Amino acid sequence: MSSISDSTAAASTDTPLVAVGDAHAPDREGIWHAVREALRGSHRDYTQGSVSRAIFILAVPMVLEMVMESVFAVCDVFFVSKLGASAVATVGLTESWLTLIYAIAMGLAVSVAAVVARRTGERDRDGAAHSAAQGILLGLGVALVLGLAGGALAPKLLGAMGAAPDVIGAGSTYARVMLGGNVVVVMLFLINAIFRGAGDAAIAMRVLWLANAINIVLGPCLIFGLGPFPKLGVTGAAVATTIGRGTGALFALSRLLKPGSRVDIHGRHFHFDPKLIGRLLQLGWSAALQMLIGMCSWIPIIRVLSSFGSNVLAGYTIGIRVVIFALLPALGVANAAATMVGQALGAKKPERAEHAVKVAVKYNAGVLTAIGVTLAIFAPWIAQLFTNDPAIVPYATNCLRIVACGFPFYGVGMVVGQSFNGAGDTRTPTLLNFVVFWCWEIPLAFVLAKVLGWGPTGVYIALAIAFSTYAISGATLFRRGTWKVRRV
Repeated sequence: MSSISDSTAAASTDTPLVAVGDAHAPDREGIWHAVREALRGSHRDYTQGSVSRAIFILAVPMVLEMVMESVFAVCDVFFVSKLGASAVATVGLTESWLTLIYAIAMGLAVSVAAVVARRTGERDRDGAAHSAAQGILLGLGVALVLGLAGGALAPKLLGAMGAAPDVIGAGSTYARVMLGGNVVVVMLFLINAIFRGAGDAAIAMRVLWLANAINIVLGPCLIFGLGPFPKLGVTGAAVATTIGRGTGALFALSRLLKPGSRVDIHGRHFHFDPKLIGRLLQLGWSAALQMLIGMCSWIPIIRVLSSFGSNVLAGYTIGIRVVIFALLPALGVANAAATMVGQALGAKKPERAEHAVKVAVKYNAGVLTAIGVTLAIFAPWIAQLFTNDPAIVPYATNCLRIVACGFPFYGVGMVVGQSFNGAGDTRTPTLLNFVVFWCWEIPLAFVLAKVLGWGPTGVYIALAIAFSTYAISGATLFRRGTWKVRRV
């Protein structure tokens, strides 16, 4: 990262985490004060004051939000794994298609969050509210189309991924519910992104905690038929997820429309605005393409792994869920950096935006290095928490150990990629995703697994190499500073 040219700004951004207005307060007291402010919800101006403190206050609820998402991901596969390898394979194969929906939802969320953050930094509250409302209208339209297509084609989509007949028979209903009910996912992503763009990360945290808490409690009840609940098997996991996230989306919408919200939306903001919708689409299609390119790259990876059998696929699904559990909190720090970048650029403070990214990179790299070492050491015991099947545990262990080797780089890549998006520069990470994942990762995985005969191990090595390549390339491009040019 290039150094900050304004030494005065640099000095002000290095203020320690102390209580506001009390420069002599002990650092520890300052940290706890910041934690309380972060969890309570802060209405501070993130374009001024200490960058470290701002990143911390934004990141705490975002990290906790991602922690709950991680807990859900692990709990979900934990309960489903009790149904056998076919059920776990169903989840893994369906999620390879769900990534398409997630990619589109995240692309829309990136575009709306970037515009809301920029308008917030410019102190244009009406513009932020109007952009948020138009983004919601756009998201509803997209979700309707995706839901109809996914629900109707679910069995064929499983078959296209190489699912065995028993997996298709047992998992079609699961796939229909998950793909057809995607509107709850789109709305959850979109509305939470609006809150983050405006700097109200605490609300987004509460929304996701509510959604996933319902999901975690309801999941085993519907999967195993506990108490008065019907026994739905793997389909129960899909129903619980849809109910939980649907409840979260409704709660998020109620808070967004509540008088006094940081994004003060009124009925007039929902009047269809073709020009603004067009701008959101222009920014969003690139962001969605970015996510699609990255997430769709998992489809051929899954396809290669599925050729080695259901046990390999089940081991990979368990291993990658644990990896997600470890990495999602780091995405919270990356989202905090994106909000800081968008608002700082709106306030015409590019040096502040750059410093925020450097602080977030240091946080993520340090924490993920420790987590990666922990996963590599305890991989066998972690895998056995999910299954005792001796045919699956070795594959899950191998996945964890190899992918964990790249953890120091993954956090850097997350921060840099999200920071480009927060600035409205969605093209650079889109190009990075295409080159790194499609032109590098997928061919490398095939060569290592099939040509050289390394099997699943070759795929895991390719994953670690590709994500590390993304981090190094992204950091190099970020130093050029082209993201500072106005785009939203």
